[in-house]
Amino acid sequence: MKNNSYKLTGQRIAVLEVLAENSGEHLNADVILQIVLSKGHRIGMATVYRTLTLLKRLKFITIIYLNDGCIRYKLSDPNSKYEHYYLICECCGNVLDIEGDLLDSLEKQLFLKNRFRVSNHRVKHFGICEKCMDEQY
Repeated sequence: MKNNSYKLTGQRIAVLEVLAENSGEHLNADVILQIVLSKGHRIGMATVYRTLTLLKRLKFITIIYLNDGCIRYKLSDPNSKYEHYYLICECCGNVLDIEGDLLDSLEKQLFLKNRFRVSNHRVKHFGICEKCMDEQY
């Protein structure tokens, strides 16, 4: 942040720490606020949103839209070319990240046939997770 002329405040550090400590989770702003407050920090929702906006601008975090009206956040992977693929359970709401780029061949075809170079994509698969399937049958 300092390299980009932003102050590294205690509140910004607290939000980053929550995201780092929950790196496998997809947290929304309310949950982030509650965790930061539970650690004894003084912070308001507006500051959480401003911090998340700044972290997104600096590419420290990724915003995840899961079609449930709730925006979620997670730390960005600096080594990832694209965003992850998501498996979203329609029963329990659990979200699984799938690593790797499964669309390489499609992107090559798009470029060869249409001279269109894909810069990013978001792939969400909706269905039923293993746990919910086991509970149903």
